[in-house]
Amino acid sequence: MPIALTAHILSAVIWIGGMFFAYVCLRPSLAGILEPPQPARLWRAALGRFFRWVWAAIVILLTSGLYMALTRYGGIAGWPRWLHLMFGLGVAMMLIFMHVYFAPFKRLGHALEAGDQALAAANVAQIRKLVAFNLGLGLIVIIIASAGRYL
Repeated sequence: MPIALTAHILSAVIWIGGMFFAYVCLRPSLAGILEPPQPARLWRAALGRFFRWVWAAIVILLTSGLYMALTRYGGIAGWPRWLHLMFGLGVAMMLIFMHVYFAPFKRLGHALEAGDQALAAANVAQIRKLVAFNLGLGLIVIIIASAGRYL
């Protein structure tokens, strides 16, 4: 169980911490520094690298989380309410990420290849909004994971 918990926490830190860095630090720092289409190219390169880590984090989070929950509480019917909430929000985050990856992120790449700066910027804006929402969900999951069992 300690290995599963460690893998679970590290995966969550990598994913949620990466979103925090991208949204709170990198995004505002780009304003006025780079000229179009450089910001969109930077986002494509940086997110491409980060998303590989997110895919790994998703696999580890699902595997370790289900292992710990099933080992400790048995079937899903035996899970406490806070664990159902954490699991549900985690799955929602994963689905939002998959939408970002397969829709606006892919469109961003196509727009850059076609030289369509307006479409590239629109896709970066959509990614930004979805990452902000997912970051909020991730912070809520951290609160539930930390304090849920005490409520």
